[in-house]
Amino acid sequence: MKRIFKSKKQAGFTLAEAMVAVGVMGAGILSLLPIFTQGLKANYQNQIQYIAQQKAQEAMESIFTARDTRLVSSAQITNVSEGGIFLDGPQPLLASGPDGLYGTADDDASNPDAIVIGPGPDKMFGTADDVQLNLTFMKRTIQITPNPNQTNLKNITVTINWTYEGQTSSYVLQGLISSFD
Repeated sequence: MKRIFKSKKQAGFTLAEAMVAVGVMGAGILSLLPIFTQGLKANYQNQIQYIAQQKAQEAMESIFTARDTRLVSSAQITNVSEGGIFLDGPQPLLASGPDGLYGTADDDASNPDAIVIGPGPDKMFGTADDVQLNLTFMKRTIQITPNPNQTNLKNITVTINWTYEGQTSSYVLQGLISSFD
């Protein structure tokens, strides 16, 4: 009878090889971490920019609504320095006052503008315990100037400036308004 000998050589990884492989994979994953953090930071900055866009649009729409409803006259739709009702220079984002316009003297200084960023402990949006982000880090400038090419047109420029988490940025919205007078 013939005897068959089996080789005692085993195939596989040694502990040292496995440790080297884990180390290489760990270094690769750690090298990707800055990419993910930069992506998260850029995403958050985009959210802040979106808020700025909406706040600029909100101010612009309030001016058109005031004109359309004849809440204010065409002569009043200019900056205070030109005899109008809109404050000059950067202003904090506040709740509008009784006139419903942003950037005027009757804005509610005791009520800074805020947005809801999440539900509160009751896990329901639209309740008193919602988590809010106060927009005290933003300033809004409404600049209204006569249009040099048309006598019945005015240029409106709404600029939102902010500094958040060490980054300063701005958003500018421009438009034209005509008089109905």
